[in-house]
Amino acid sequence: MNEATEPTAEGLVLQRLRERFGDAVGTIKIWRHETTIVLATPDLVPVCLYLRDDSDLAFDFLSSVTGVDRWNLPDNSPRFEVVYHLYSIRFKRRLRLKVRVHEGEAVPSVTGVWESANWHEREVFDLFGVPFEGHPDLRRILMPDDWEGHPLRKDYPVQASPKWWEEEPA
Repeated sequence: MNEATEPTAEGLVLQRLRERFGDAVGTIKIWRHETTIVLATPDLVPVCLYLRDDSDLAFDFLSSVTGVDRWNLPDNSPRFEVVYHLYSIRFKRRLRLKVRVHEGEAVPSVTGVWESANWHEREVFDLFGVPFEGHPDLRRILMPDDWEGHPLRKDYPVQASPKWWEEEPA
């Protein structure tokens, strides 16, 4: 291929994903050379495996998994978004994947794709209450086991604190 017809990094990733998964590749947003793809939850693990294992893509590093509570946004259904930041060390490419879920709906765990997802998924579970189906050890990671609620939800009562947290007057 000559330079004029060679696909950009974003173009190659999207081309490969469309060839392999077709309509599973949902909404795509490219802004400032950052590509974001919204996927349906059943497509998450197969797409992640492909992105990791395809030798021309090689997204071998999961840098983070985080959550977004879309509670007060204009288009707020489903309520939660789980965001995956991928990186290809060999090709120096970044890719963001998103899945959207309703409250109580589970997201398939990607711990079988990237072991580093273990703690990231536990953090999202702990702080947002999004469960991960197939996670090997889904339990709180930052908050005490008996903590009520999920502190990064927009409807979390930040004014209230548990009794054990309050200090005695000096």
